[in-house]
Amino acid sequence: MRFHAYLNTAKTLLQNYNGSEPLNYYLKNYFSSHKKHGSKDRKFISELCYCYCRIGKALPQLTIEEKIKTALFLCNTQVNNWQDLFENNWLDNWHKELSKRIEFIKSEFENFNVEDIFPFKNEVSESIDFTAFAKAHLIQPNLFLRVRPHYTNSVIEKLKKAELNFKILHDTCIALPNASKINELLNINKEVVIQDYSSQQISKYFTLIQSLEKNSNSSVFTIWDCCAASGGKSILAKDILGNIQLTVSDIRKNILHNLQKRFNEADIKNYHSFVADIASKNWKPFQAKFKIVICDVPCSGSGTWSRTPEQILFFSTEKIKEYATLQKNIVSNVVSQIENGGYFLYITCSVFKAENEGVVSFIQEKHSLQLIQFEVLKGYDKEADSMFVALFKK
Repeated sequence: MRFHAYLNTAKTLLQNYNGSEPLNYYLKNYFSSHKKHGSKDRKFISELCYCYCRIGKALPQLTIEEKIKTALFLCNTQVNNWQDLFENNWLDNWHKELSKRIEFIKSEFENFNVEDIFPFKNEVSESIDFTAFAKAHLIQPNLFLRVRPHYTNSVIEKLKKAELNFKILHDTCIALPNASKINELLNINKEVVIQDYSSQQISKYFTLIQSLEKNSNSSVFTIWDCCAASGGKSILAKDILGNIQLTVSDIRKNILHNLQKRFNEADIKNYHSFVADIASKNWKPFQAKFKIVICDVPCSGSGTWSRTPEQILFFSTEKIKEYATLQKNIVSNVVSQIENGGYFLYITCSVFKAENEGVVSFIQEKHSLQLIQFEVLKGYDKEADSMFVALFKK
């Protein structure tokens, strides 16, 4: 009966959820106001809500309760505690392989198509395997760590000693189950940075710049991380390029405050920071020029929605154009800060071509930068986010 009660609570919560705030905030506020739910109750109710969101816009004819049950079946390799909610034929077909669970749901609901989970196929970059991408939303992404220089051996030893389940994807990238508790085990930002697999792949572009500049007389890279957020790309640049002169900016003062704390933990002390709305029509270029401008622009975040699947339910395609316009405004304002022979690194965590290839075409047409390389960083086959990156030279 307890799990039926969880189902009823989740159903009520989902009926009242309108997407105006992230689902985790909505659930946190509910649990704060309803102290009767213990930690296990909160865990089970939250799982039901997130599973529901994970099947996105698929099976619209189902009731909320039917959709929650279908989502539970699709999103879990085992029935675990939920067997009382299901009929025997569902339990008999609860295979560990996702493909077999999908086939069973197709046999139950003829109109089920995994691509319906993500109802924006026409907007997605063409290089993406859309079926695989849509299916990936049924799986909770991993937690990824990037090991900072000189800490590889000690970090691995700590993880082994703690008997945590982890995979080493390459020398500096470690994947763990999403709920892994590592904050008390490792020195975050000093030993490791919590950074998605695809985000870590930006390191290839810093290495590429290094190779292109190997005959340069300058030993210092001047860098402006113009949409710095929490500074993950800046820390990555420091670890790959070594000797840098760093400037960071963001429109949000509180974000730069968090960045300062993170940089202290990462032992990055010599940098300049300022608050700026670099998308504004009133933006005025400043005197400094930079060898590298990192532009990790505000975007739809559509490549990360397997972490926040509620976004799928409430997103409107009209917002894609708004983001693309914002991105073009930012690009147009910051390219003048690149020194001749310098580099522009454009990054999104979007899978929408208007924010990605569309902005690349805009940069080439309007700003005459030389495109060196671009790609969609595909994380959907690695239980990771998907991103986009393009490198230009001025």
